[in-house]
Amino acid sequence: MDGYRYVYTQEVAFRDLDAFGHVNNGVYLTYVENARIGYARDVIGIDSLEGLLMIVASVKIDFRSRANLGDTLEIGARTTRVGTKSFDLEHEIRAQDGRLVAECQSTLVAFDYDADETMPIPPEWREQIENYESRSAAAT
Repeated sequence: MDGYRYVYTQEVAFRDLDAFGHVNNGVYLTYVENARIGYARDVIGIDSLEGLLMIVASVKIDFRSRANLGDTLEIGARTTRVGTKSFDLEHEIRAQDGRLVAECQSTLVAFDYDADETMPIPPEWREQIENYESRSAAAT
């Protein structure tokens, strides 16, 4: 996928379909979540639930074409901004034929569950993201 180093592969399952036989709009959040967790594990280095110190603050999805049973989808994930306490991820979802299925943007906030409050982005997250993305994603 052009512009995405991190790509998560997702096969459309029967349970993902709505009454019209294509992927239900709500299921795309799960697809994006799977890619986000993979990115957190493989890029940021988070290897446990205890280390997953982030919450989703915002998600926007634009649907471009439908996905169907048996499609193998590629979900690209990349960080477009790293702020003080939050960062933005951008996603493209494409079918195996290269067709754009959906585009998504999300904002994630670093969150200390023990203190029940936001926290600064850990320096190691910032470093891992910037090294992986091969550019500075720091907010200006």
